[in-house]
Amino acid sequence: MAYHLQNDRLSVKIAELGEAYRGTRFDGSGIITGIELNGRHQFCVPESLTPGTGTGGIGLCSEFGIKEAIGYEDARVGELFPKLGVGLLTRPDEAEYRFYREYACRQFETEIEQKSAQQICFTTQPAECRGYAVRMLKNIEISGNQLFVTYTVENTGNRAILTDEYSHNFLGIDGYAVGPDYVLKLPFVPEIWSDEPETLEGIEFKGDHVTWERRPEKDFYFRMDHFDGRAVPWLWELTHHPSGLIVRELSKLPLSSAAVWGHGHVISPEMFFAVHVAPGERQSWTRIYEFSIE
Repeated sequence: MAYHLQNDRLSVKIAELGEAYRGTRFDGSGIITGIELNGRHQFCVPESLTPGTGTGGIGLCSEFGIKEAIGYEDARVGELFPKLGVGLLTRPDEAEYRFYREYACRQFETEIEQKSAQQICFTTQPAECRGYAVRMLKNIEISGNQLFVTYTVENTGNRAILTDEYSHNFLGIDGYAVGPDYVLKLPFVPEIWSDEPETLEGIEFKGDHVTWERRPEKDFYFRMDHFDGRAVPWLWELTHHPSGLIVRELSKLPLSSAAVWGHGHVISPEMFFAVHVAPGERQSWTRIYEFSIE
């Protein structure tokens, strides 16, 4: 059964644990599968429209350690390593960690408390693993036309937690396909590059704006300079014309990297935040989203 947050501007649907996602990539607590503005406009879409393809992401879902999982490098084959928001995974062989690979998993224990019609909190309890242990709180709250997702990572083990977190924002406004009617605006003029330049065919970069000449027929992915999100009014702004619908991320975060992924139905700005927590310490950060219409 899904959870709901509701006020006079926003209706937010949040999946029950294991309901919308059962993989070992994304944080399974507090996956936001639906956001509705003014009772009619929708913003969340699945990663893939074809059943059985993709890695199962949907809406606003976070991932920790996409490039390097905590403790993976020094884990022997058959030993456990922690994936925050997921559980204790088993290293199956000598291959490098791959975020899209499925691993055997002992899920973390997570408690859920809906504090009001506008707030819910997920608390994931620590499970010791070779000196690593984390208690994690994820608080989701709405106010007016804004959505707040606050993480608190508490290191209860005796080894440092060094990772990163980003929200894989699977956004598609009112079901409109990606194309000339979408504009992604950034708070500066970035240097853009891609490991697969051929995927950028049909994408135009005009100063601080990104636009699409036509609907992409395959995945696109590009990276950009990281920047200090505390010094700009917002991290990114996605607008659909002519509907005038806008979603922007207002998070005040010093970013460690930044990228954009997408396909013909979805645009996903990805803003990465470095998580460094010494034993006995804690770290908190908040992602803020605003939904509006011109």
